[in-house]
Amino acid sequence: MSELNLHPNAAHSLKQWHDMIRKGDLSALPELLDPQAVFRSPMAHTPYPGAAVVSMILNTVVNVFEDFAYHRELSTADGLSVVLEFSAKVNGKELKGIDMIRFNEHGKIVEFEVMVRPFSALQALGEQMGQRLGAFLAASKA
Repeated sequence: MSELNLHPNAAHSLKQWHDMIRKGDLSALPELLDPQAVFRSPMAHTPYPGAAVVSMILNTVVNVFEDFAYHRELSTADGLSVVLEFSAKVNGKELKGIDMIRFNEHGKIVEFEVMVRPFSALQALGEQMGQRLGAFLAASKA
C-alpha cells in the first residue's frame, strides 16, 4: 500500500490498530479510543456511544469474522480520517466492507463506522453480533 498522508498521531494509532488486528488481540484498544468515541454500525440507525461500548463491539466482531483481511487504505486531506477496505467471512458468507475511522489530533479514535455488503452477509453478521451482544447493546443505548 502507498504511504498515507496522516497526522503523525493518527498514523501511530493506525499502526497500533493494524498490529492488534494482525495479532488478533484488541486488549490495547481502550488506549486508542477517545472516551466519547462512537461506533456506527451497518445494522443500526443510531450510533453506539462511549469507548467501553466501541471496544466491546470491536472485540466481538474480530471473533465473528473469519479470514479477515485489509486490502486498501485511503486517507482524507486533513490527515485525521482513513477508509480501510476489508474482506471476511461470516458463517461461510463472503463479505466486503469498509472501516471509516476518524481520529482527533491526539491520535485517539473518535468515530468508527462500518459498511458491509452484500446484504445476505450483513444479515449473517447482524445475527452473530445480536446473539453475542444483543442485550449489552440494548442496555448501552438505554
